[in-house]
Amino acid sequence: MIKPAVAAVAGLGLALGASACGTTTYAAKPVHAAAGVHRPAGPVTAYVLNQHTGTVTPIRAATNTAGRPIRVGRGFCNSMAITPDGRTVYVTNLAAGTVVPISTATNRAGKPIKVGPGAGPSVIAFTPDSKTAYVITDNTVVPVNVATGAASRPIRVAPRDSFGGIRAIAVTPDGKTAYVANMFPGAVIPISTATNRAGPPIRVSDPWGIAITPDGTTAYVGSQGPRGGSVIPVDVATGIAGRPIAAGRFTDGQIAITPDGATAYVTYAGPQSGAVIPVSTATNQARRPIQVAGGAVEIAITPNGRTAYVSALGADSVIPISTATNAPGAAIRVGQRPEGIAITPDGKTAYVANDGSGTVTVINTGTNTAEKTIKVGGAPGAIVIAP
Repeated sequence: MIKPAVAAVAGLGLALGASACGTTTYAAKPVHAAAGVHRPAGPVTAYVLNQHTGTVTPIRAATNTAGRPIRVGRGFCNSMAITPDGRTVYVTNLAAGTVVPISTATNRAGKPIKVGPGAGPSVIAFTPDSKTAYVITDNTVVPVNVATGAASRPIRVAPRDSFGGIRAIAVTPDGKTAYVANMFPGAVIPISTATNRAGPPIRVSDPWGIAITPDGTTAYVGSQGPRGGSVIPVDVATGIAGRPIAAGRFTDGQIAITPDGATAYVTYAGPQSGAVIPVSTATNQARRPIQVAGGAVEIAITPNGRTAYVSALGADSVIPISTATNAPGAAIRVGQRPEGIAITPDGKTAYVANDGSGTVTVINTGTNTAEKTIKVGGAPGAIVIAP
């Protein structure tokens, strides 16, 4: 199944899971910590969500060894996110309507947080100060106090009888607004994080993903409109949607923005092949597509912004792309059906979750070679990294 959007921001990301613990799903990627937020000192650890087994496997980056799996519950474990301060990993359970917190200090799961009866939590975004998690359900967004685990009153952003129409959520770098991509009724809904109230909808045809520039001025929204796929820039200050930027005839993809905010990369995951489309944020013009055999699924950009790594689901490989030239490098062979990608804070290592082989591939970003394969649980999909 083609993977939905993964948005990367100082805000949001999505990733996909499958099978007994999930089918087409999302997982939030780590966001940048706000100024003054303390990230705990300690070993770098990659956390891998295993959908079949309902577990999360911690991998110690210093030794690239897997630790004891952390049980988070079977039945539609479909997304994972980490707080900007790196202290807590959240895992959603669609069937149970809960979010399970994991302490990165102890690698222990806490008490599940109920976000509503039959709510079907699917995507999580955190405020940059790590104080609040916003959890998408079938037709609401539920704020959760990270310190106490208490869920607040749901914020309705879709009709009661709509299911699965809320595709993505992103929080601005200043933490003041959360933007929700809502297929029903075809709009992006701004939510004030101060009041937890929804503002006037910004009309966008069939939105599926959001990424916000690091300076917080523009939200780029993926749209599958009547004329094909496009990316729509939305002025954060005014809430006005700009002219759509054509970005291929995709159904779902991912948007990732370079750390300097200069380029938004949009993935197209076609049934046999795909592409990555660079968009200049200065001109809002799309550049020549970068072809990716096997379909471009998830994209992760190194902290220095020099290289984007794209998982090619159908080709069992990862493609490195130079952001300076937009030229793809030689394909890096990984495991079967690669999906989630996460890069360590020093930018030296990329971890790739291989859904089909139940493994994680370790890539040396200096040489663009696969150095090790680590066996984890069944159907690994999402990866986040702490601290």
